[in-house]
Amino acid sequence: MSTSPAKPVLVTEETAVARPSREQALEAVRTLIAWAGDDPTRPGLIDTPKRVVDAYGEWFDGYDADAGKELSRTFEDVTGYDDMVILRDIEIESHCEHHMAPFLGKAYVAYLPGEKVVGISKLARVVEIFARRLQNQETLTNDIIEAIESHLQPRGVAVLVDAAHQCMTTRGVHHRHVTTITTRFTGAFKNDPALTERFLKLARG
Repeated sequence: MSTSPAKPVLVTEETAVARPSREQALEAVRTLIAWAGDDPTRPGLIDTPKRVVDAYGEWFDGYDADAGKELSRTFEDVTGYDDMVILRDIEIESHCEHHMAPFLGKAYVAYLPGEKVVGISKLARVVEIFARRLQNQETLTNDIIEAIESHLQPRGVAVLVDAAHQCMTTRGVHHRHVTTITTRFTGAFKNDPALTERFLKLARG
């Protein structure tokens, strides 16, 4: 069976590894099925490796996307608008880097425009790009805010992420109905408690 050539994938800022071929990924899933105690060749599981690899391609397509590109098309005419722009209830579907288990929730993102504004769909897309990678929730929160800071140079950014982690609900302590909240504020949101409070009220209201 022919395989596509391996291509480099950035894993950290310092190191890169070659991306395995699709056939290698399929074989890895077969190995996990066998390790779990089942037969990867039985009828009910014969197509499972293909489905898993296809699902991974969708769940982790954030590695092949560029948040900076999404934020590169900006507009300078804001007709005097100088208050916050806020997006609420951006759905998050991500996977933790410790157990590769899903964590699901919502992101709330706001920024105070400086000289640039961006289409609101682009902010949601930035959240989606970073969510579709392996990480912890703290890193996800930081990545979102740093991308907006870097490319828009706003007067301030606020991000709140509220998510339930299945590595906690389906294994380990088995605590259901528990969510994790992370926040980060920059610029005016960090320096003005009243503005921070207004963001939190609008985000959760």
